[in-house]
Amino acid sequence: MAPLGGAPRLVLLFSGKRKSGKDFVTEALQSRLGADVCAILRLSGPLKEQYAQEHGLNFQRLLDASAYKEAYRRDMILWGEAQRQADPGFFCRKVVEGVSQPVWLVSDTRRVSDIQWFREAYEAVTQTVRVVASEQSRQQRGWVFTPGVDDGESECGLDNLGDFDWVIENDGDEQRLEEQLENLVEFVRSRL
Repeated sequence: MAPLGGAPRLVLLFSGKRKSGKDFVTEALQSRLGADVCAILRLSGPLKEQYAQEHGLNFQRLLDASAYKEAYRRDMILWGEAQRQADPGFFCRKVVEGVSQPVWLVSDTRRVSDIQWFREAYEAVTQTVRVVASEQSRQQRGWVFTPGVDDGESECGLDNLGDFDWVIENDGDEQRLEEQLENLVEFVRSRL
């Protein structure tokens, strides 16, 4: 089935553990490139919206980094897995609907099936970006290991992929992070 979004010039699929800084990195890239050039797409958005509708929950509160979201995270993950088993591309198709910018930053790629869908749909313009941070750095950002979440597919599904096009180290060294972001921005601009 053909994707519903426009034809992007570049699709960057970001993955990483909770509190590794995926959102921070994608937002930093968007601020450098401009929202007219670059869209941040969150696969969790359509998932949370559908989950909220079906369970009578507050969709907006599921989007933030709150205790409200954390209270439903585990069940939401299980529900999302069931949806993906029935249709692996369901959330991917939803997130690209109506996107017109030439660069897409998918901020929360979590599964091999997500990567496969984007590669099949957008072939050569798709690249993978892994954001990594030590457990200590993640703990300083508020991460606490949660059984059933941090050892599940939503957090570990890409751990052994090992063949990322880009790896961004986000352990708190601002200068190192800036260098990595500049390299990625240069690459993105070369594709426009």
